[in-house]
Amino acid sequence: MSEVLVVEDEPAIAQLLALNLRHGGHDVRVSADAESARDSVAGALPDLVLLDWMLPGQSGISLLRHWRADSRTRELPIIMLTARADEADLIAGLDAGADDYLTKPFSSNELLARIRSVLRRRAPEALDSRVELGGLVIDPASRKVSRDGQESSLGATEARLLHFLMTHPERVHSRSQLLDRVWGDHVFIEERTVDVHVKRLRDVLAPLDAQHLIETVRGVGYRFSANAVPVSRERAGR
Repeated sequence: MSEVLVVEDEPAIAQLLALNLRHGGHDVRVSADAESARDSVAGALPDLVLLDWMLPGQSGISLLRHWRADSRTRELPIIMLTARADEADLIAGLDAGADDYLTKPFSSNELLARIRSVLRRRAPEALDSRVELGGLVIDPASRKVSRDGQESSLGATEARLLHFLMTHPERVHSRSQLLDRVWGDHVFIEERTVDVHVKRLRDVLAPLDAQHLIETVRGVGYRFSANAVPVSRERAGR
């Protein structure tokens, strides 16, 4: 089940959208303007945002640019909802960073299909796909990780963490981003919890001589790098 934030200032439209989304199996939050939408996302990242173009105060397109400029929300899936049907408006919305653009009026079936499509494109970490990178193979369905014929078992959280990092390689993720994307946005979990699980993950990878693939970027966060160089025993012992 995904959580969708509906940003729509017309109460009747917002209620109809929320009703259709709930019937489609989604949890729903509703914001009537850009300010409340920013506060909602700052408190807890949704899985996807339905963003109306025309909002009181700050426009939807301006809010979209704001979220895309923030590292925490840069990859937040966003679908623009608008009565603007001109090609120039479509291009402006997509250029601003929208994942999709839906022109009113639209059917609930089309909306739900667009949501499914965007979530599949923007959240490959939610899929139980087998991933191989840097000689390391993870099978999230069985929670097994292997390398050069050796295999280890992962805890549920470590499996999600490793799968996310391997499907977003060479990119640095802050602790808050990892909490949002791996833990499912449990906003009351402390950021140092990430450090604990990274240590556990490295302990699991150590027998496979793969713990170095999870790199710490000091002052920022963590990344998976297939090109990471193992730390020598001599240096590690210092």
